[in-house]
Amino acid sequence: MSETKMIAQKVSSLFGDAVPIKFSAFDGSAAGNLDSSNILEIKSPLALRYILSHPGDLGLARAYITNHLDIRGDIHQTLLALKDFIKHPIPVDGLAKLATAVGPAAVVRPDLPAEEAPPRYRRGLLHSLTRDKSAVQHHYDVSNNFYSMILGPTMVYSCAVFDSEQSTLETAQMEKIDLICRKLDLKPGMKLLDVGCGWGTLVLHAAKEYGVKAVGVTLSGNQLALAQSRVSQANLQESVEIRLQDYREVTETDFDAISSVGMSEHVGDSKLNLYFKQLHQRIKEQGRILNHCITRPTSLQRARTGAFIDRYIFPDGELTAPSRVVQAMHDSGFELRHSENLREHYAKTLGKWCENLQANWEDAVAEVGVNRARIWNLYMSLSQIGFETNSIQIHQFLGVENNADGQNNLPLRLRF
Repeated sequence: MSETKMIAQKVSSLFGDAVPIKFSAFDGSAAGNLDSSNILEIKSPLALRYILSHPGDLGLARAYITNHLDIRGDIHQTLLALKDFIKHPIPVDGLAKLATAVGPAAVVRPDLPAEEAPPRYRRGLLHSLTRDKSAVQHHYDVSNNFYSMILGPTMVYSCAVFDSEQSTLETAQMEKIDLICRKLDLKPGMKLLDVGCGWGTLVLHAAKEYGVKAVGVTLSGNQLALAQSRVSQANLQESVEIRLQDYREVTETDFDAISSVGMSEHVGDSKLNLYFKQLHQRIKEQGRILNHCITRPTSLQRARTGAFIDRYIFPDGELTAPSRVVQAMHDSGFELRHSENLREHYAKTLGKWCENLQANWEDAVAEVGVNRARIWNLYMSLSQIGFETNSIQIHQFLGVENNADGQNNLPLRLRF
């Protein structure tokens, strides 16, 4: 094979000989496991330029999002084979190989996809009200219709709880919602605060099935509109209030219970104590709090997410260790009474979401554009692998606000 037709070989050499997939390139070259049906395809020189401009997960993601790099076959199995290499920057000698293949154009930075968030230094004061609202809107104000194609009728965008392998996504999501209500020991007449309420499924269920009065807060205008519409359709206006409000702006101090599902990841490690202190000030004596959040497996890993997740999925999002969450809860006045890791459940949930996206692919592309659909396909596939391989975890932490004598109304043993 001539020197001009070795792009696939140069790319495959970046990932090592043990990767069991096929590499193909626009110059007609092929490398790796030539019999594999899982193929990483370099479709144009622009893919190499994206990789050279940011030699890590972000460069590869940009190339994939813009369809200059593609995955044919099983995206889950292909990314699983590449996962250990995607996390780390490409070595200098590997970059030199790619630069030689690209030629003089290698020094010209390609245009960035319009869906990419600006770098951190251009976003304003970290975790200010304005910056946090912008970060949330970047992810959630995409399209309610698009989310419904992925999430299904429950519109729940967090880890489901599967009672069995045969459980449907809808059944598993409602089991998770009800599990939170049971852990909080909701009773008629109680007042619930749901921080980061999404499209309102939890507060609706709590009001309808447990007789509570519920306040849900979100920073997403799209979520607000749909959640309020769902409240009206359920005729629960007297029991449920949905607000466009930051958790720091909630002023009531009479909540019997607080739920926080998929919210504290947006708060930031440095603000975690402040977050729980704020919630502690809002809850009544002997009230319960349920914090459901994605975590790192250990405290040895940095909280910041990778560049791809930060620029395209959750700007400023941070994942900290379970021990850090527990520390922040205790230091803020709560006592941890129960913790549960649902890691395998989230891998299964993401698998269902990926299936939904593929089943609705044409409608999804028509709704948000092909780039956005490819972003979600990549993000959810990588996240599924993260939970499967214990690179990330998902925990529910149940805490209580004891009275001045250290007493609470919990039973001797908790059963849910």
